[in-house]
Amino acid sequence: MKKLLYSFLILSSATLFAQKNPATKFAVANDVVGTVDMFNGKKDIIQSMNVYKTTANLPQNLKKFSYLADQGIVEFKLKKGYENLDRITLAQLNEQQNIAKDTPVLIDGYEFSNTDTSVFGDILANVEVKDNNGKKSLFITTTQKK
Repeated sequence: MKKLLYSFLILSSATLFAQKNPATKFAVANDVVGTVDMFNGKKDIIQSMNVYKTTANLPQNLKKFSYLADQGIVEFKLKKGYENLDRITLAQLNEQQNIAKDTPVLIDGYEFSNTDTSVFGDILANVEVKDNNGKKSLFITTTQKK
């Protein structure tokens, strides 16, 4: 009975670690993933903004990010000269942490299986290596822990 209880607790805790954070609203600019909160402090570099509330409304160039659109997704166009904000691919992040570059990364509970995806450095508030179903994986949170 104890083994069953321990197994349940371990499975429950693993599930809790991977839960999606409903407060995270993802944004995309120039094919790079960020968050709406990140762009709120950078209004002077934004040329335009489009909000897509459902995955059905996503334009073709954003369909590959449909797994992030639970809460909708925002597309930003940046002013000329600001297109090269600090960015990194998830594969590079994995390699920095001595993890195979094709290992999926979890950002606020959302699994990014395509590690060629680039993210803005500003969303990397907390990066941790944790066990994910018996495999080392990166878990990233986009907000500082309080």
